[in-house]
Amino acid sequence: MSYTLINPATEEAMETIEALDVEAVDAAVEKARGAQVAWAGLNPADRAMLLRRFADAVDGDREHLAELEVRNSGHPIGNARWEAEHVRNVLEYYAATPERLFGKQIPVAGGLDVTFQEPLGVVGVITPWNFPMTIASWGFAPALAAGNAVVLKPAEWTPLTSLRLAELGLEAGLPEGLFQVLTGKGSVVGNRFVTNPTVRKVVFTGSTEVGKQIMAGCADQVKRVTLELGGKSANIVFADADVAKAATTAPSSVFDNSGQDCCARSRILVQRSVFDEFMQHFETAVTSLNVGDPTQSTTDMGPLVSRAHHDAVSAYVDADTPVAFRGTAPEGPGFWFAPTVVTPESRTDRCMTEEIFGPVVAVVPFEDEADAVSLANATEFGLSGSIWTRDVARAIRVARGVESGNLSVNSHSSVRYNTPFGGFKQSGLGRELGPDAHLAFTETKNVFIPTTEQD
Repeated sequence: MSYTLINPATEEAMETIEALDVEAVDAAVEKARGAQVAWAGLNPADRAMLLRRFADAVDGDREHLAELEVRNSGHPIGNARWEAEHVRNVLEYYAATPERLFGKQIPVAGGLDVTFQEPLGVVGVITPWNFPMTIASWGFAPALAAGNAVVLKPAEWTPLTSLRLAELGLEAGLPEGLFQVLTGKGSVVGNRFVTNPTVRKVVFTGSTEVGKQIMAGCADQVKRVTLELGGKSANIVFADADVAKAATTAPSSVFDNSGQDCCARSRILVQRSVFDEFMQHFETAVTSLNVGDPTQSTTDMGPLVSRAHHDAVSAYVDADTPVAFRGTAPEGPGFWFAPTVVTPESRTDRCMTEEIFGPVVAVVPFEDEADAVSLANATEFGLSGSIWTRDVARAIRVARGVESGNLSVNSHSSVRYNTPFGGFKQSGLGRELGPDAHLAFTETKNVFIPTTEQD
């Protein structure tokens, strides 16, 4: 079976992609198992060298990767170039791992006790359509660095950059079968990662609903999982903040990638005394966004990824929705949606509680610090967020009080490849990136060697 990709900016048909069946997945996993044994047995310095070559291959292909992402995902070219560079950086960072995969020597009586970090074997990585190549690298780079093989299933809509990365890995000298990209339906390919006993871990980024199903399926084999799921993050603006800066930077925190971002600050909480001031600056910033052709470097926001997703986002904005103001978007072909700001009267309005995953943000007032923290935590999610205040003590108190895995003060940064990333509550399980990510792809083995005579 096969299916055809659609360019989200033009609605034109593009490449035809093969949808693999269960038998093809099993064959790939078996191939990966053989490659993994040989890979784990290599000199750590050689594994590190090959990962550096992989990073160099990505570096040399950055513009091509970016162009693929523009066509396949609708990302603005500036964003896509950053994403390709990010993949290279992630590979470079974890290329240091094979030679630094340290165990420990633990003081014990009567002998020597040491630990080893052993690879799991074959790891299945299931990635979403919103950031195809970056999120893929968060899984495959540390997994490979720790001595595992990887089978990667990209989202059906956006496989092109993942397929290209697999080609670049082979060109760089990775062993055949070590890093494979398997296209097709999640119900077939992704589900087989869960049920195939040779796959010893599943890394999934996507909706909380599907993440729960994967977690439940993996429980049958006590299979390891890392889950990065939904978000409904808060951007909290206190009255003592630089309100103008908070307002003018807010669009990037929620409308980047057309709001198709689990870290999007899709709830803006503004202290009541500065609410009107914030909204004035925010309206200027939102209406100034350049929404249009993603191939142009001046574009701030491109289209949504598909017609189906456009319809899902549109369902949140109807005649009864309290829209404060909107930006502009092109007319004609393409899955365009103007950046939209709503001001719900109720804190339980679905625009405040559900992950829209599009360019729609809800702005509501709060009274004081306790109210802000309570409102920020009034969600099943806990992935990201921002805190705007000039009071350092308040920033620390609120950061400790908000139930979220990644927070920024007077900024909107969420993801750095050298710091851990992941969520609280139903936003996920485990952490990706940072100095310890490779350990999530290993088992700790303890070995005791007696130094005294044994009876």
